[in-house]
Amino acid sequence: MQFGLIGEHLGHSYSAEIHKLLRGYDYRLQELTPWELPSFFQKRDFIGINVTIPYKRDAMRYCEAISPAARSIGCVNTVVKRGDGTLFGDNTDLAGFRFMLKHAQITPEGKHVLILGKGGASLMAQTACKTDGAASVAVASRGEDINLRNAHERCPHTQVIINATPVGMFPHTDVAPLTLARFLELEAVADMIYNPLRTHLLQEARGRGLLRTNGMPMLVAQAKAASDLFTGEPLTDAAVTRVLDVMQKKSNWILIGMPGCGKSTIGAYLAAKSGRKWVDMDDQLLLRHGLTAGDFILAYGEEAFRDAESACIADICRQTELIISTGGGAVMREKNVAALRQNGNLLWIQRDLRYLARENRPLSANNDALVRMLRKREPFYAAAADGIVVHHEDWKRLQAEALDYFCKGGNA
Repeated sequence: MQFGLIGEHLGHSYSAEIHKLLRGYDYRLQELTPWELPSFFQKRDFIGINVTIPYKRDAMRYCEAISPAARSIGCVNTVVKRGDGTLFGDNTDLAGFRFMLKHAQITPEGKHVLILGKGGASLMAQTACKTDGAASVAVASRGEDINLRNAHERCPHTQVIINATPVGMFPHTDVAPLTLARFLELEAVADMIYNPLRTHLLQEARGRGLLRTNGMPMLVAQAKAASDLFTGEPLTDAAVTRVLDVMQKKSNWILIGMPGCGKSTIGAYLAAKSGRKWVDMDDQLLLRHGLTAGDFILAYGEEAFRDAESACIADICRQTELIISTGGGAVMREKNVAALRQNGNLLWIQRDLRYLARENRPLSANNDALVRMLRKREPFYAAAADGIVVHHEDWKRLQAEALDYFCKGGNA
């Protein structure tokens, strides 16, 4: 290959897409075992490569020359074969990391910073924060004096947390390295993970009103810096912004609201207009269990239905670039909201109770019960929603407003 990425597991990577958007050249993903790594570097059958987990340190020993930044950090993520056949190693994660923080208006200068993890990404973040004037930089990792369990006690004045671990990364998206509740002076969280777009850690940061960013800005900016080395022709930061805009819009478009408010009709419309795949959660239940939502509730009860619904949501929402119409009660469970949010923007479709569709909806059949249902669910819709559109029975207007909301990126 001419250009590409090497690592042990690359199923989650967006790097090929990003490099294609940046430059248009062919960029390959190549998974290597530790035993295949020496042979790969001995052949040197590439012009330029990026290196990811777990080979950032190992790659250094195959390079005849190392940049001062990479040597200071202690690992490389970019290797270029020069005209004489020798290999030059650099660390473009440093530029990407700084861009990520600046993009989110997070600054380490004068702040007490806590970095989670001690691998190559952590070494880079430590170097950047110390160089950029952090008041203090602490590192928490399993088995160390400062670890993920006692960090809040050992570093009580932490103002910025940087997650440089893979905890919460696809496919294990239902965990976080720690909870933020005990960090009473916390101002900002930067999570280097970019898949999912919103980890549990970032969802908690969002709920606390903290400055926050995922790792997508870093991924795109470091790719730009690497491509500059590959080609010798620097791009401007405008290229990063352009590609980042494309990548951040991978969020799922998710419709929430009362049963019968029109989520399925709107979802089908959005799919036709955008070319995205549309997933109706009620249809997923039918595919998996052979029962409609109404028949499932009648046969097994609402609690069993909710369990089956949660399982569907957990599976489907690991994907991106979908349009998802949820069941009316999906947001009643906190774990469902977390799963929906990890890769999605949630739009609440508000509709007058008089116009809600009720056919084949056993929970909506009785008007008094429907009123009680709305009163119970309304706070959950409000808490989960990133945006709201009001259904005024003008379908064309409603569909246009929903499409406009999502095309503008929603409120990620």
